[in-house]
Amino acid sequence: MSRLDIVNSLWFLGWLAALLVLFALAVRLPLQPRLRRLAAFGYTTAVVVGVVGLAALANVALVLHDVHFDLTREQIFTPSRQAENVVDALGQDVTLTYFYQAQDPAGKRARDLVEVLGRRNSHLRVRTVDPDKQPTVADTFGVRIYNAAVLQTDGRRVQVMSTDEDQIALGILRVLRQRVTTICFVEGHNEYPVDNFEFHTHFEGLAGHSHGEGGSGVVLMRGHGAGRMRRALEAVGYEVRKIVPATLPAIPSDCAAVVDLNPRTTYLPGESQALTAYLAGGGAALLAYDLGFVLEPRLAASLRRLGIVVEQDVVVDPLDHYSTDPEVVAVPVYEAHPITRQVALSFFPGIRSISLLAPPPGVTLAPLFRSSAQSYTRAVRPVAEREPDAEGTPPTPAARKGRHVLAAAAEGVWPGSRPDARPFRLVVVGDGDFASNSFLPYMANGDLAVSIVRWLVREEHAPSVASRIPVPPLVLLTKRQMQRIFLAIEVVLPLGVVLCGAVVWWRRR
Repeated sequence: MSRLDIVNSLWFLGWLAALLVLFALAVRLPLQPRLRRLAAFGYTTAVVVGVVGLAALANVALVLHDVHFDLTREQIFTPSRQAENVVDALGQDVTLTYFYQAQDPAGKRARDLVEVLGRRNSHLRVRTVDPDKQPTVADTFGVRIYNAAVLQTDGRRVQVMSTDEDQIALGILRVLRQRVTTICFVEGHNEYPVDNFEFHTHFEGLAGHSHGEGGSGVVLMRGHGAGRMRRALEAVGYEVRKIVPATLPAIPSDCAAVVDLNPRTTYLPGESQALTAYLAGGGAALLAYDLGFVLEPRLAASLRRLGIVVEQDVVVDPLDHYSTDPEVVAVPVYEAHPITRQVALSFFPGIRSISLLAPPPGVTLAPLFRSSAQSYTRAVRPVAEREPDAEGTPPTPAARKGRHVLAAAAEGVWPGSRPDARPFRLVVVGDGDFASNSFLPYMANGDLAVSIVRWLVREEHAPSVASRIPVPPLVLLTKRQMQRIFLAIEVVLPLGVVLCGAVVWWRRR
């Protein structure tokens, strides 16, 4: 029960106490006082008016302080904690008009939920409308579909078509946004395109298809994109744009954050300088560099100045991994950081380790998450060294055992800048596949990706709502479970049928 419901419950107890007091007074008051007719009439009138007035005031106070009780086991008629947090944080008036379909159970549930949310904060003014009974209201708002929420504040308007209270809460966050926050995705090095929504489940048995070390030498990965991440960011209210740094004199200053997701070819020196200048000017960036990607020397030197070294290896974790592949590292526990504050289990299909050095003065460097203590690294030759005409083969570094940093966050004043310069923010992750269409909806990968971007644009303290991405239902089995099912269905069941037939034949012969 929330604090608001506790307060409203106290109001109910007060109403009940007032009712008992009135009852006690009514029992003690004489029914026929020994007064003259006019005085007796006045006495009776005063008692009736007083009782009715007190009862009316008590009921008005009770109506204004409703208490919500949800007796269902799944708490179906209770708004999610995320939606409640968004409503509780409202500091300005927002008008929510919800057009529901009376014959739709989901629509009626959404109507009840928005009314419950409206009682939590006086700044949220809720109105529910049945378009079949009030068609003129729907025409006034320009609504042509059932189960739609229209949110308005300060001349801004957002329309959300959903019966999910979390989606309506996301609409509240969007309508409150007073400025456009642009997230720029880098292109030009075969990154995952943000306008590509293709995906696959990675359980189809594709020949030669791998996101681990075996696929690190692939330069162009068709059938992969980051469109789902783009939709998740747009649902929060961010504007997504594509940029090609090789064709620009500098990274645009209106980019609140730059995201480079799984580039496959090395930067040009001018691109490394542009990214460094952007960060030195107080920019923010998410660099998700997958296996085999070769950092341009100037970029590697800039990251080393911050204390970040991206290793050329792959982390293998026999303890914490997703499904049956130890190269798909799972992360159940995170380091303390605003990014990972509300993130659950995530996984990374083929991730490289990151070494952290001592950061320079004015820069804060922190790991976000690590592999388990039983993990180890295996060297991965850069893509250029896998070519047949590569000159020589460098010695393979020895495997490193123990916990390895998989992602790191840095912030502060860029080394060499003025002390009063605007601070930068940077997140480096040793994998880009976790944010691709095929992996973003699963576990907490989507929450982690959006949380990183929110931290980069300095909105980590604002209320947040997870954007739900529909995914096809999957049944994931371990190797041992698949073997047992195979034995039961392919071996034991047919042999059982043959055995039963043999018994019947033996008895009838």
